[in-house]
Amino acid sequence: MKPIIIKESYVPILLSIVIRVGAITLWPFIFIRKGMSASERLIRHESIHIQQYTEMLVLGFYPVYVWDWLHGLIKYRSGSTAYMQIRMEQEAYENEGDEEYLKNRKRYAWLKYKV
Repeated sequence: MKPIIIKESYVPILLSIVIRVGAITLWPFIFIRKGMSASERLIRHESIHIQQYTEMLVLGFYPVYVWDWLHGLIKYRSGSTAYMQIRMEQEAYENEGDEEYLKNRKRYAWLKYKV
């Protein structure tokens, strides 16, 4: 699925509760923070999340994402470290630089990452 990209958005600002985010994906939208550049790398990172949402039938994404974050928060006692340990974020950060990743990505690729 091709995401709907919304630039110059206040949504990431409003949702920067735990850490400052430059963009956020809320299927099927990618909201890019006001004043932030929409680089190919950023769009690819968020598009990986679109694929994750899609294969988890959208609603399945949220409980897994929140569970991983809460698990990381308890384990690391740091919101930003917990965020970086979310399996979906690990996949997106590790592969955002690979221009071919979305073409070659296997379904449920995020499962190979550990919380």
